[in-house]
Amino acid sequence: MSLPVSDHRSTELEGPKEQPKSPNLKSTVKSFLSQLTPLHRAFLLVVILSQVILVLYVTRNPKLSPSSESPAQPSPEFQAVDKCDSRRIYVYDLPPMFNYELKNNVCNQTNYCDRYSNDDFGPAAKELAGIVPESILPAWYWTDVYSGDVLYHGRMLNYKCRTLEPESATAFYIPFYAGLAVEVEHHWRLEMFIKSVQEDKWWKRSNGSDHFIMLARTTWDFRRSRGDDGWGSSFLSVPEILEHVVHLSVERNMWDDLEVAVPYPTVFHPRSESDIVEWQSFVRSRQRNHLFTFLGGPREFIENGLRGVLQKQCLDEPIACRQVDCYGNNCGVDGTKAIMVAFLDSDFCLQEGDTFSKHAVVKCMLAGSIPVFFSPETAYWQYELFMPVDPESYSVFIHHDDVSNGSTDIKRVLGGYGREEVERMREKVIEYMPRFLYAKSSQGLEETRDAFDIAIEGVLSKYKAHMERGRIGNWNEI
Repeated sequence: MSLPVSDHRSTELEGPKEQPKSPNLKSTVKSFLSQLTPLHRAFLLVVILSQVILVLYVTRNPKLSPSSESPAQPSPEFQAVDKCDSRRIYVYDLPPMFNYELKNNVCNQTNYCDRYSNDDFGPAAKELAGIVPESILPAWYWTDVYSGDVLYHGRMLNYKCRTLEPESATAFYIPFYAGLAVEVEHHWRLEMFIKSVQEDKWWKRSNGSDHFIMLARTTWDFRRSRGDDGWGSSFLSVPEILEHVVHLSVERNMWDDLEVAVPYPTVFHPRSESDIVEWQSFVRSRQRNHLFTFLGGPREFIENGLRGVLQKQCLDEPIACRQVDCYGNNCGVDGTKAIMVAFLDSDFCLQEGDTFSKHAVVKCMLAGSIPVFFSPETAYWQYELFMPVDPESYSVFIHHDDVSNGSTDIKRVLGGYGREEVERMREKVIEYMPRFLYAKSSQGLEETRDAFDIAIEGVLSKYKAHMERGRIGNWNEI
């Protein structure tokens, strides 16, 4: 069955034929224009053109186009807030006796008043003039390797996701300079801090499981037995207080899953990405005259120890090996300069120290030298967040027993690497260089993550992991 078609509809389709009296549009417009003067015609043309231009501008300008109002495109303000989701950190405002007074006491008790000059980076490294490029020399300071607690505090105060509202915080940072308290033998401050933190309501809420602290020294400096009169502290031997707290230290206890090892502060604090790029180019093109460098001297009370064997092999090969003797604490500012020159002049650097980790590791890699490790604990099991995943891509491993028993010759092992392989490993060291540097600016670098940024990411990851395992206090207490 077909639908009926009205006569009106058919008339519409035949429009012009059925309506002869309707005026023709073309003739009408022509008649209208003929009545206008040349001046009026010009004015009408200008009006029409202006309307066309306005329509084109509105439809093509992204700021005025209706599509820019789409709710699918969040505003910059909302994007900034999203970046801090689950990353907000509250910084405790502790009494000065727990941080700033300790820093001042270092000057009074050690006569080392320049230690925290230049925004806590230490004296300007003017002695490196002629060694590092002149344009980036202002970014070099004789930074104390144990100044991490002070440096991290300064960065945390300017942390991009810092919150002043503890109820909205994901984590809590405790700016207690525990390393300085140990250094100046203020053990009573450690005890007072422990007592005071137990009274904090945010600590009580989670039993400290969403808190973290920067210790600045090796973990072993805080794990002395209670009642031990020797140097150090039992700060981490108080399980009822710190068993849930994440600790940052320059050397961690590998059996404590709440510790994060972070790089020692170096002498280079880039002001911008361009500083890093210039230094990377410098070390990449550096002419190196020695195969390897040995830093340190033998210890008389360790007969046939690894250090003594390494020194002997180095002295037996004066052309291949360059030694910097730091025995007897002989590596102050001038020694640090000598270390930098030696590392810049060598393809490889031997890493053997008093503890598993050693601040010479970052000095070595800063110079573009390839580290040689004799224990996996030195870097592989310490700085996982900061180093390449594949150890062989940037370093050489020789087991310490193979050296101590005289079965391995260092020169023969290192000399077995071809030039292309050496350059490939060096390039990996250079690539990862920003990850173990601390930027000069208290707000970090614009695009590049430095050691601080990576450390905080590690803290938040640790926090999330151990919270998921249920290591948490009574959240319903507040």
